[in-house]
Amino acid sequence: MDDLWYSEYHTPNVRFSLKVSRQLHNEKSNYQKISVFESAEFGRFLTLDGIMMLTERDEFIYHEMITHPAMAVNPNIKTVLVIGAGDGGVARELAKYQGIEHIDVVEIDERVVAVCKEYLPQTACGFDDPRICLHFQDGLKFVRHTEKGYDLIIVDSTDPFGPGEVLFTKEFYGNCCRALNEKGILINQHESPFYKEDAKAMKSAHRRISHAIPMSYVYQAHIPTYPSGHWLFGFASKTLHPLKDLKAEKWNELGIKTLYYNTDLHQGAFGLPTYVKEMLRDE
Repeated sequence: MDDLWYSEYHTPNVRFSLKVSRQLHNEKSNYQKISVFESAEFGRFLTLDGIMMLTERDEFIYHEMITHPAMAVNPNIKTVLVIGAGDGGVARELAKYQGIEHIDVVEIDERVVAVCKEYLPQTACGFDDPRICLHFQDGLKFVRHTEKGYDLIIVDSTDPFGPGEVLFTKEFYGNCCRALNEKGILINQHESPFYKEDAKAMKSAHRRISHAIPMSYVYQAHIPTYPSGHWLFGFASKTLHPLKDLKAEKWNELGIKTLYYNTDLHQGAFGLPTYVKEMLRDE
């Protein structure tokens, strides 16, 4: 029997491949192709339209880094809006905070949630928390019409094409700014700076966010299965600075269990390589 491999092109000249033991699920929803595979090295993994979204082995890095930095800057966050995140990983990390009162999760594709609940309970367990309210609708439309002033908005979008494309627009970020309260924080997955096309999307996102919310910063993490492994996140706020307002002692007192994030790493994550600083400065 021939070996079975999952392959994804990170550029026309670079391909990432992972040996798989079997395909667990494959379907075409109203929005995208949803597949789940099993591998020896990274466990089960989810792809949307042939693009790797998460693996059981390294998803904790992404979900911790998109969630905890904001909570460490403002441990008193009560209301949260999550756009995307149909796998449940962000909800799982947020649920670790007893002080959060309400979490709205807006996911356009109901089938992503259903598939993750069936095949990826490690992340989908996040939806079990009673404070979470799931909305199956377009994130742009939801944030356009919401009247709430959220303490935190997390944009856990796919890449800027297909269903996730509207979550990289100037209108969307402007609406997010309006939906935040005065101390509100916006966190988004910011793509990678390494390959040309990813860097183009990263710079575009930073330009649009910084026009909507002037206090806009970028931080980084290493995620092995994402293109180049070098991944960025955005931190934007009307009034809070990600380092000057870091409440390290208060966050550490909460005793939140993490595998990747800590408050020492928080400070280091905002120290960016020179080539990334120059890209952001150009924008």
